[in-house]
Amino acid sequence: MPPSRLIDFCAVWDAGVFLASAAGKGAPSGVPGRRLNEAETLNSVREAQFQRLEAERPRRPGCGVRGPVLRMAGQPPPWAYTAILLCALSLGRAIEIPMDLSQPPTITKQSVKDHIVDPRDNILIECEAKGNPAPSFHWTRNSKFFNIAKDPRVSMRRRSGTLVIDFRSGGRPEEYEGEYQCFARNKFGTALSNRIRLQVSKSPLWPKENLDPVVVQEGAPLTLQCNPPPGLPSPVIFWMSSSMEPITQDKRVSQGHNGDLYFSNVVLQDMQTDYSCNARFHFTHTIQQKNPFTLKVLTNHPYNDSSLRNHPDMYSARGVAERTPSFMYPQGTASSQMVLRGMDLLLECIASGVPTPDIAWYKKGGDLPSDKAKFENFNKALRITNVSEEDSGEYFCLASNKMGSIRHTISVRVKAAPYWLDEPKNLILAPGEDGRLVCRANGNPKPTVQWMVNGEPLQSAPPNPNREVAGDTIIFRDTQISSRAVYQCNSSNEHGYLLANAFVSVLDVPPRMLSPRNQLIRVILYNRTRLDCPFFGSPIPTLRWFKNGQGSNLDGGNYHVYENGSLEIKMIRKEDQGIYTCVATNILGKAENQVRLEVKDPTRIYRMPEDQVAKRGSTVQLECRVKHDPSLKLTVSWLKDDEPLYISNRMKKEEDSLTIFGVAERDQGSYTCVASTELDQDLAKAYLTVLADQATPTNRLAALPKGRPDRPRDLELTDLAERSVRLTWIPGDDNNSPITDYVVQFEEDQFQPGVWHDHSRFPGSVNSAVLRLSPYVNYQFRVIAINEVGSSHPSLPSERYRTSGAPPESNPSDVKGEGTRKNNMEITWTPMNATSAFGPNLRYIVKWRRREAREAWNNVTVWGSRYVVGQTPVYVPYEIRVQAENDFGKGPEPDTVIGYSGEDYPRAAPTDVKIRVLNSTAISLQWSRVYSDTVQGQLREYRAYYWRESSLLKNLWVSQKRQQAGFPGDRLRGVVSRLFPYSNYKLEMVVVNGRGDGPRSETKEFTTPEGVPSAPRRFRVRQPNLETINLEWDHPEHPNGILIGYTLKYVAFNGTKVGKQIVENFSPNQTKFTVQRADPVSRYRFSLSARTQVGSGEAVTEESPAPPNEATPTAAYTNNQADIATQGWFIGLMCAIALLVLILLIVCFIKRSRGGKYPVREKKDVPLGPEDPKEEDGSFDYSDEDNKPLQGSQTSLDGTIKQQESDDSLVDYGEGGEGQFNEDGSFIGQYTVKKDKEETEGNESSEATSPVNAIYSLA
Repeated sequence: MPPSRLIDFCAVWDAGVFLASAAGKGAPSGVPGRRLNEAETLNSVREAQFQRLEAERPRRPGCGVRGPVLRMAGQPPPWAYTAILLCALSLGRAIEIPMDLSQPPTITKQSVKDHIVDPRDNILIECEAKGNPAPSFHWTRNSKFFNIAKDPRVSMRRRSGTLVIDFRSGGRPEEYEGEYQCFARNKFGTALSNRIRLQVSKSPLWPKENLDPVVVQEGAPLTLQCNPPPGLPSPVIFWMSSSMEPITQDKRVSQGHNGDLYFSNVVLQDMQTDYSCNARFHFTHTIQQKNPFTLKVLTNHPYNDSSLRNHPDMYSARGVAERTPSFMYPQGTASSQMVLRGMDLLLECIASGVPTPDIAWYKKGGDLPSDKAKFENFNKALRITNVSEEDSGEYFCLASNKMGSIRHTISVRVKAAPYWLDEPKNLILAPGEDGRLVCRANGNPKPTVQWMVNGEPLQSAPPNPNREVAGDTIIFRDTQISSRAVYQCNSSNEHGYLLANAFVSVLDVPPRMLSPRNQLIRVILYNRTRLDCPFFGSPIPTLRWFKNGQGSNLDGGNYHVYENGSLEIKMIRKEDQGIYTCVATNILGKAENQVRLEVKDPTRIYRMPEDQVAKRGSTVQLECRVKHDPSLKLTVSWLKDDEPLYISNRMKKEEDSLTIFGVAERDQGSYTCVASTELDQDLAKAYLTVLADQATPTNRLAALPKGRPDRPRDLELTDLAERSVRLTWIPGDDNNSPITDYVVQFEEDQFQPGVWHDHSRFPGSVNSAVLRLSPYVNYQFRVIAINEVGSSHPSLPSERYRTSGAPPESNPSDVKGEGTRKNNMEITWTPMNATSAFGPNLRYIVKWRRREAREAWNNVTVWGSRYVVGQTPVYVPYEIRVQAENDFGKGPEPDTVIGYSGEDYPRAAPTDVKIRVLNSTAISLQWSRVYSDTVQGQLREYRAYYWRESSLLKNLWVSQKRQQAGFPGDRLRGVVSRLFPYSNYKLEMVVVNGRGDGPRSETKEFTTPEGVPSAPRRFRVRQPNLETINLEWDHPEHPNGILIGYTLKYVAFNGTKVGKQIVENFSPNQTKFTVQRADPVSRYRFSLSARTQVGSGEAVTEESPAPPNEATPTAAYTNNQADIATQGWFIGLMCAIALLVLILLIVCFIKRSRGGKYPVREKKDVPLGPEDPKEEDGSFDYSDEDNKPLQGSQTSLDGTIKQQESDDSLVDYGEGGEGQFNEDGSFIGQYTVKKDKEETEGNESSEATSPVNAIYSLA
């Protein structure tokens, strides 16, 4: 009985045991995708399910690992990722020498470079190595030999180089601090460990100090400094009160990376506790506490009114002045920071301000790396993990509140300790072979590389004629047994170093297998798997794989062989089951091993538990029916809310269901059925809703969108016949939208497993249909319901039904015969699909013969979709036939297709090439036909290669780039166009077939005549003033001849009026011209072209710029006559004059109302008194400048005008309204004089008018 194992872990990961493809993609079971999504939430489930596996999981890295594995339908177990990574790395791992063969030492284990130890424990410095013979060890300390025998405290472990320093009998560990290096030596060489820096952990005590209370004004910033004692390694800092209560931190109060506690602004309640800095030391596991700080907060509002804490503007309510932000750390507006590649970059900005500022982070010239950047400490810190060179640059933090913002720029420089580009690998050579060791490292600054051999500098080693050092590479030629040694490569810069050992071993070993023989591997159907075959030999053997003793090597198609010899099968099928043999061969012999592969059916839940709503006290049954491979042990378990379900006495767990009696409210939740074997696993989830006694039953899914029909269910196959079957299903709920159609889909497991195809469509009124089938297809069906809203999820698949076989009824299509080389013909065709194969072992009988010779048919049987016929003559027609055949017989007689063997380059060039110049840019070609037997293929075209040799113009540079013109078919003439005029050209002709160009014809030369030039370049129109317009231009890019001058045409236009065109001719050297404007209003349109003897070339057109004050005309020209009233400048002038007149009128009225003379004698009913001022003309002078009251009034105490006693009634002067008086009898309101019509027409108003009234009077 050969030894067996459960599974090759590395073989099944990629697409098998762990991936969901087996559950929903690759497998034909049709398990709905809903279960896959739900499986993603089962993180806690994975932990519980794999506790058993965690103890059994493989511990040794590499693809030789074996162990039991479960498949999750969504994600692998937590340790799977590491194992997969190790597996992937092993594909490229170096070949290991078996330990029974002689070999130099190899360091297998060593302490870290910076080795910090606990002073309370013994010191252990590890160094282990392997080799044959077993290596001996010695150490250096601080680059000097460390004599272990002289120190009774120091010993070395047996069969190991590990140092043990024992302090049980006393001694100070600090005396042993220093730099240690281990040497492992046997007769074939010496290997070195890293230089290990030994340091003793330190946790010094906090110095005693008396801290005075910290007095601070409310709203002011505050920093409480920690200043912890320096420890090794640095302690972890945190703040607490003296009563060991943690200090609550937020965006206002937080701890900086340096351990200090920052208050962006202090509030009154900060006095309610004290503040103590604590340091936790790693090795001693002790916490040291600094004396606490106490705060005294000075405030303008001494009462700590709790209502003010929730005040929308707490600071102003407490009388705290608001302040713009300022930085507490770092100081200033800019700083710099250096970080090493691969480390974490921590940028920190802590700001003060009232209100507390918000912090935002940015990177100049780009975005923050979203995959590596995260914000810490309430956005005050930005951490970028695994820094690389791209992360260098300038970052800035922006602190802002409602009072303003401030920013600090941090310039980040990324340096790098050395890191490997090519780490030297062990070199195993046979005598006489060549090889090389490569040591490439990078860093910033660039590291230096130093080679050593057996721990000594290479320069001081004995000379070796077979060895050559070339910088970072050592080259070995014609190596012999004496070349065995261990080489060290040391790459270092100011930030660190790398040390690598690589031995050179010279061996003569026939192939041998390193893994147990006759292994058993069991995998799940449709998965990707990899079969390992570890081997060794020197020279390195070649490895080939065979199946079931067949003679063909397995590589290509569904198989892929890796460099280390592993065989990958991309998708496992049933027919892949069998015995696989790997054979390793070198010049000294061969060795082989066998692996037996068993293919198992996947575990599938074909009837899932469904969501249910149940009343309290009722009985619920959750179904879970499973199909699995009968040779595997099935285990069905249940989870509730993603935790293992405890089966109480109210529950009954059967093989295919879970029953809950007397449902209670605590039973509500999600239930997951987990069906697992030792190879894979499937799961399905349902939700149970429990209703109270009086509750109205409502489905949990009622809130979800409705409309699409539910999936059909319970598919059943009946009336099984050779070419048909009846499919029956139960419709799902139509969700208030009638089902209009059913789509039946099928899947077959031979050619496209896991891919569903539409088979037929039926109306929504039926639930049973007869399906027409093709021979020899292993069918599986599912049904999709459709209504006006959309399609349902596919139903669960039916059972499989394989139809009986028959000979093919058709042959492959798209048969072609084409040569890929000059001496072959590749016959290709489109392979037939599963529904047209009609039987097992579909193959193709390919027949061919030369068409002209009418020789006997050649034939071969092919399983693929191509066949290459070799040793064929050049470009010979063949008759081709491809006929399908399976185990039941052959298909119909195929059609004959004509194909051709491969082409060779043409042997002859066109002759008698004649050129006729048509014009300055085109020529006509004519040539003689080549003989058909010289074409050696299908004539594609005659092709002309031509290039511009030079221009007839002196000192004009031309591009001599070759151009081509093709003339398809068997033509004897053609036209080459788009040439440059006035140039010398050369031309060659070739024949072109499917292979390429033939030989070139005799080179012909021709000259193109002069042509018209291209347009002048950079035509510029400038208008320095209203009298002139300046024109400038450059010579044409392509003169195409000798320039004889330029022609300028220009015309004035004004709106729709166009003046007479003027033509000016200039000499070829003139590139400037000035136009005198006829008027300041019109614009000009210019057209400029260059001339040769042939004529004028392309013209360039420009217009003069529009005047700055030109407006759009408001009226059209009549009878082509210009109307000055429509000009913009005239309209603007008229508006300005009207505005000036209006201003003058306003000024006049104001002056008149302030100092004019009013004829009022006839308007007053009382005669003028002797005190009344009079003019000679009898008018009354009223002036505001005199600041006098009206006649007959007096001034009241409050400054108003008061009417004296009079017989006159104020009503008589009004317009019938009642007057209004103050308490002292003074009059308020409009004083309006009563006028007759005649007086109104002839006299000015006697009302005392203000400037505003004067303006109103104009209206």
